[in-house]
Amino acid sequence: MLIKVCGLTRQQDLDTASSLGAGMCGFIFHATSPRNVTPAHVASLESGKMLRVGVFVNQAADEICRIMAEARLDMAQLHGKQDEDCARVVGVQRVIRVIWPGRYCHRALLYNELQKHAGACACYLLDAGLTGGGSGTRLDWQDLSHLPAPHPWLLAGGLSADTVGQAIRLCSPDGIDLNSGVEDAPGLKNAQKLAAALVAASKQKGNGYLS
Repeated sequence: MLIKVCGLTRQQDLDTASSLGAGMCGFIFHATSPRNVTPAHVASLESGKMLRVGVFVNQAADEICRIMAEARLDMAQLHGKQDEDCARVVGVQRVIRVIWPGRYCHRALLYNELQKHAGACACYLLDAGLTGGGSGTRLDWQDLSHLPAPHPWLLAGGLSADTVGQAIRLCSPDGIDLNSGVEDAPGLKNAQKLAAALVAASKQKGNGYLS
């Protein structure tokens, strides 16, 4: 299972995430976010073997590519209205497309949205709410059970040590994205909360969801 820790701002939190086996680390490039970071700051942070992911909301393809180069990013998580052409300029295999299931009143409409972006991303991130992220709200996990997504997908929204096990059991995502549920304050991760969340997730190994 892919483990992504997002909203990172400090070297100590990257070190913790890496030591606990996370495969992805996320950095938010959005001025109004309390977790906003600059490309120069992210470039100064070391991430070990974790893939480095930038979260982009309003930026166009040229700015995304510039930030990715400066911050030494591997992937771009597209949270805004960037279209498929933007994703192709960035590079399809470098794109995580964010989808908000709450926008769709019927599961078939969600599936259509996944299909729409299938040719312009490597994987999806399904987040709670209708926009944004890092709010701590949850999706209807049961409704996502056996979702026929064209690509692997990560589950985000309200995941913590208390909830992540249930979430994995109910909808068996290909990965999880941890953010506000493992923080003391926006951008400041709590090592104990993060470790507890990964322990809770690992307990699903016997059910075939984690390897």
